[in-house]
Amino acid sequence: MKTPLFHLQYEIEQDEAYTERGADNGAKLSIDNIEDGEVKRLLKETADLTQKELLKWLNINQSNYPSTVVIPLTTITPEALSYRIGEKKPKLLYITRPLHTIENLNQFLCTANEHLEQGAYICCHSMTASLKRMMLEQKYPWGIRTLVVGAHYLWHRVCPKLRLTNKLYYTLTHGKNRTFPRVEVLGRLYRAGFEVIDEQFRHGEFFVVAHKVKAPVNDTPPTGSPIIHLRRIGLNGKEIQVHKFRTMYTYSEYIQSYVYEYQHLEKGGKFKDDYRVNFWGTFLRKVWLDELPMVWNMLRGDMKLVGVRPLSRHYFSLYTPEMQELRTQTKPGLLPPFYYDRKSPETIEEVQESERRYLEAYLKAPRRTDWRYFWGIVGNIIFHHKQSH
Repeated sequence: MKTPLFHLQYEIEQDEAYTERGADNGAKLSIDNIEDGEVKRLLKETADLTQKELLKWLNINQSNYPSTVVIPLTTITPEALSYRIGEKKPKLLYITRPLHTIENLNQFLCTANEHLEQGAYICCHSMTASLKRMMLEQKYPWGIRTLVVGAHYLWHRVCPKLRLTNKLYYTLTHGKNRTFPRVEVLGRLYRAGFEVIDEQFRHGEFFVVAHKVKAPVNDTPPTGSPIIHLRRIGLNGKEIQVHKFRTMYTYSEYIQSYVYEYQHLEKGGKFKDDYRVNFWGTFLRKVWLDELPMVWNMLRGDMKLVGVRPLSRHYFSLYTPEMQELRTQTKPGLLPPFYYDRKSPETIEEVQESERRYLEAYLKAPRRTDWRYFWGIVGNIIFHHKQSH
């Protein structure tokens, strides 16, 4: 039963690391950046209240803020939400029901999006998995807490995602009282068309302020399966579906732009302090197993063994137009060319330059170039401990 504990310990360390970094990005990620004076004043006046105090305060003072709508604790369905808002088109929507207790959460958030004007705000909260683990550890004595935390992890985190157990789980619980990692809460909001303005841990819960920036993403929601299917840019700019072992929390793909905006890139073009990577993902990347399912893409002809890494549309947009055009002239590969370089590139510009050298050589002599790069990459992996990322 130790594995779940280790997993949750890693997750809570990520949350704590975020809290420590809060002061660094606070100038950008803050309700102080909200332009609407009424919305900003209301959020500041309620910022330090517990959830019970918040609900009481809103019931007393809501008449002073006619442009806001409060969603009562009893409202947990998209239909009830739609009826409650009606045609009011509020500037700020308080969802006082914890997100992890709402059964059809994705549909609920999409319904909220549909009833809000562009730029309108929502304020919501949830119990994250790491906070739940802290609560259980404080409640139970040593020895018993290991069993309780492990059982909670298996029931509320693993069972909803497995085909063999998810129907039983939702039949018994109706999807209520699940525990979401912080990343999943953010990802669900971004998938529903919201952009995060502020996030913080307080009073034992995770609070988020976000505003509507677009319509919800119209795709199939992530399943939490160990194997994920990602949309990537392939040959001739066509979108392909790449298969990988899951190394990040569910819904991580929806917050890539958010992570880039506040964490930026570090050595090798990776996202700095990428808290989306979970415990198992760190291990899989270290031993080069995370990209093993891409072999199926090679067999299908979408990819080849050596080549530029298949990029998401957001990451692809960070490249220069010249490199975007050059990249799409070949199939992406499983082994990227910058693993061939003895000195790993440290910026996205250096990554592009490494890829340029490979692509120009490949277009002149495809087989000879891939043969040379393959053995160079293998040598760097074995003798210089290059790792997947």
